[in-house]
Amino acid sequence: MSKRKNHSPEFKAKVALEALKGERTVAELASQFGVHPTMIHSWKRALLEDASGVFERGGKKTAEIDEEQVKELHAKIVG
Repeated sequence: MSKRKNHSPEFKAKVALEALKGERTVAELASQFGVHPTMIHSWKRALLEDASGVFERGGKKTAEIDEEQVKELHAKIVG
């Protein structure tokens, strides 16, 4: 039984952008990048759905901080 691969967001974006270009088929891209065609379709759809977020006002979204988790982690570090 094989372990699932965890692909970086950069890799997913690269593959999805290649799929959007339409220069090669999804099957060709799947063979080139070593991923299943279904994943390429999924990444392409996610890219198209979230692309408008790149142009939202205010630039990048700030990460939400869970204060309780910060306290818990700080306690582990301090001892």
